[in-house]
Amino acid sequence: MGAKARKASKKTIKKASSHFSQSDSKTASADFLPLEGGPSRDLPETKPQQNNATVLYIGRIPHGFYEKEMEAYFQQFGAIKRLRIARNKKTGKSKHFGFIEFENPQVAEVVADCMHNYLLFEHLLQVHLIPPEHVHPKLWRGFNYKYKPVDYVQIEQKQQSKIRTLDEHKKLVEKIIKRDQKRRKRIEAGGIDYECPEIVGSIQPAPKKKKFDKD
Repeated sequence: MGAKARKASKKTIKKASSHFSQSDSKTASADFLPLEGGPSRDLPETKPQQNNATVLYIGRIPHGFYEKEMEAYFQQFGAIKRLRIARNKKTGKSKHFGFIEFENPQVAEVVADCMHNYLLFEHLLQVHLIPPEHVHPKLWRGFNYKYKPVDYVQIEQKQQSKIRTLDEHKKLVEKIIKRDQKRRKRIEAGGIDYECPEIVGSIQPAPKKKKFDKD
């Protein structure tokens, strides 16, 4: 390789290196902001998200702090639109969590900040905002319905103390005798020497209803 060829190759290498250095400086200026002075790019404006949540979840509600007490307590923050405590359908007892809706979303946000982890009757309340898109459409169905639990004890008392006819009394005595015979067989199969007491009672006629003369 001669001297002329060497000089020509050196010139081409210098041109290529200068071209790459210029392109790198352009891309660097486009990708990074200058530390001091120089032109800078305008960032897009970010609008603050508006809080539209008005429904609050309240957990760990203590015993005795029910709808009337909750409404009287939370009215100090603002106007309450709706309020509901989850209850058992059979017994009507509280499940210790509920939901409350305020008319103003700012009031709901203040309540969530102030009442979360608030100690009330040895219970730390858990208060959280529920976004509008996560509120179940059937959440407020029957929210103002005062549930009256079924008194099963009273129903059983009426059924046991009702006046039976002769046929009903026969069936009742037959059931008792069958249960007693099964019990005797189990005792004998277990090798236990025990004399079961006899059942006192027989088929009795139906009681007569007294009639009073109308004066």
